This record gives sequence, structure tokens and C-alpha cells, in this order.
Amino acid sequence: MKTAVITIVLLIISNVFMTFAWYGHLRLESSGVSKSWPLIAVIVLSWGIALLEYCFMIPANKIGFKDNGGPFSIFQLKIIQEVISLTVFTIIAMIMFQGQKLQWNHIAAYACLMGAVVFAFLPSK
Repeated sequence: MKTAVITIVLLIISNVFMTFAWYGHLRLESSGVSKSWPLIAVIVLSWGIALLEYCFMIPANKIGFKDNGGPFSIFQLKIIQEVISLTVFTIIAMIMFQGQKLQWNHIAAYACLMGAVVFAFLPSK
């Protein structure tokens, strides 16, 4: 249980960095901070943030993987990561991009992803 919690916490942290690497530059641009930056500067900034993401993602997968003594199969790890990714993205997007609204179809899509988690953890024969 402890390994599962550590894995999930590391995945959450990595996805915070990932969300900022992928979408943070859009907020910087809309606020005027990076509006005049060349694309290469934005890419380098995003890569730097993504490096931090990998510093948490790789250990999370290594610790959590069943073949390394963790509790999760490779498929379970990926499905957990995707649900965490969308959850973290939604929270950050609602804070950083307040003009963007969460619609009913987004909630329905998230519910389908939660269903994927349930199916991924059903015992297989």
C-alpha cells in the first residue's frame, strides 16, 4: 500500500510539472510575459520544466511497476497516469485559464476514464 501511495504522489507531482511545461507558456503569453519570445525560447523553457517532470515520472514508474516489486502492471500505471494527468490539468486550467469552462461532455469523458481505471483493476484470468 505504501508503494502505491508513493507512486501516485510522484505521478501527481510529475503531472503538475507536465501541465506547466505543456500549457504554462500559453498563460505566460496571454499575460504578456513571453509574447515577444521566439518559439525556440518557449521550447527551451518547456523542456526545462519537462525535465523536472521526468525526475518524478521515471521514479514513479520504476517504484510502481510490478516487475520491480511495485503493485501495478504497466497498463495500470499508464491508466492511472492518464487519469491523474487529466485531473491535474483540469484543476490547473480552471485556475490559470478562468475563461475556459468545464462542460458536461468533459465531465462525461472523465467518467469514462474512471471506468477505464475500474476495468484495468478487475481481476483477469
